[in-house]
Amino acid sequence: MKITSLGIGSATPHLERHPSASWLETETCAILIDCGEATQYRILENKLKHRRLKYILISHLHGDHYQGLIGLLSSLNMNRRTETLTVFGPNGLKEIISLQLKLADTKLHYSLVFKNTNAIDSACILDLPKLEIHTFPLKHRVPCTGFIIKTKTDKYALTEKAVKLNLGPEAYAALSNGSDFVDTKHNKKYFVKELASPPKTLKTLAYASDTIFDLEIIQYLKEVDLLYHESTFTDTEAARAKITFHSTATEAATIAKKAKVKALLLGHFSARYDSLEAFLSEAKAVFKNTVLAEEGKTVEV
Repeated sequence: MKITSLGIGSATPHLERHPSASWLETETCAILIDCGEATQYRILENKLKHRRLKYILISHLHGDHYQGLIGLLSSLNMNRRTETLTVFGPNGLKEIISLQLKLADTKLHYSLVFKNTNAIDSACILDLPKLEIHTFPLKHRVPCTGFIIKTKTDKYALTEKAVKLNLGPEAYAALSNGSDFVDTKHNKKYFVKELASPPKTLKTLAYASDTIFDLEIIQYLKEVDLLYHESTFTDTEAARAKITFHSTATEAATIAKKAKVKALLLGHFSARYDSLEAFLSEAKAVFKNTVLAEEGKTVEV
């Protein structure tokens, strides 16, 4: 699993930073997290394969996180996409996009499915054999959700006990797929819970888009492989961060440290900063394994 930053800026335009968007590649598909203005151009610039895109995750309805969506959806249509595309986002997003498509008299060649997220509780919104996506609540000025994406194995692991039984290919295939096996010849049943271990999580990415410093989210982030956390301001603007329900680099690093994550990726930088060096130095003083999101840069999870 690897994540490419397409937009690292916040709401106010900056010539060298685009609004929020991240492209996540997994073994089975690509996932777009947030879709700020002109995200489709960033996808083209980075030569990302839009045909692998199956899911779009929108954290909240501030424009810098979704206003590139209608353009992307329209371009996918002109490229004759036929595969279903699922968009997870807050209540109201479907209404906004549907109205834009209606007034433009745009009829999609593909099925566009909207699924509402819940900004109050944590929830599993997708559970596939090799991929899981969960939401968790963030505290912002409007309803906002964070996302946890997990890649996992799709097979059960046979135990040493199962191997020693020498049950044969048919039995091992059933157990590996999570099913009990009945040996009709000897009238005996073998239980998967006794002979195999459930599929394991391989990698976990947590994505906290816009949020005030909030220790409550630590419960969802414990020991994840990579945490993306917004860091709109440096310490000099800590008071403004609180007023606007954003975080500083130090606060993001504090969350990472307390959650014992393996690595921290900072993004969503305010346009008031021309240099981002202070973000990195302030965060590293708290949590050493921190990197800054850079547009077009890919980070392995």
